[in-house]
Amino acid sequence: MWIDTKADVEENSRTRASRSQRVMSGLLLCTGDMKHVDKYMHDKQFVLQLAVWGLRGVARVILANNPLSGALILAALFWDSPWQGLLGTLGVLASTLTAVIIGQDSAEVEGGLHGFNGMLVSLLMGVFSSAGPWYWWLLLPVCFCSAMCVFLFSGLSSVLDRWDLPVSVFPFNTIIVLYLLCTGPDNPYFPHHPAAQPGMTDHNGT
Repeated sequence: MWIDTKADVEENSRTRASRSQRVMSGLLLCTGDMKHVDKYMHDKQFVLQLAVWGLRGVARVILANNPLSGALILAALFWDSPWQGLLGTLGVLASTLTAVIIGQDSAEVEGGLHGFNGMLVSLLMGVFSSAGPWYWWLLLPVCFCSAMCVFLFSGLSSVLDRWDLPVSVFPFNTIIVLYLLCTGPDNPYFPHHPAAQPGMTDHNGT
């Protein structure tokens, strides 16, 4: 009886250990770059591959390369503001699709390097816009400016690579500044909040 009980205890402990090991292995699959997701998506439909590339681009905003992190960030955006979530999704998809169409490096596209600048541009365009949420005309410059980030990224890469400098968010900064300069607080189609330092008096028009 005692031997049977001891054997049962050992069997139960082995079962618990194997179960905890499986749980830990499952959690470890969600960490790091999750390269196994790319291998799994290799022969899947393009739409599914594009979704993973886009989520990696979203995660690149926080200097990560994990599609699960991108999904959590995107879910948080939609939870806080569906309009901002829509703009971010449209921006990352527009820039990623543009990179695919013009034939950018596949490793960079799959790693989300062409997605995060487009997402940052689209989010800030929504933040600066004074037309309010669900202003559908804003989707046009969002798509255009997100696509332009890819061309600027490609052009800057050929120059900065000579000095081993990263392109990083240069395209995002350049495009958003140009957009704000081309529009203005009084623009009839794409008005944005005036940029003024705290404490400055309002412009009197003289």
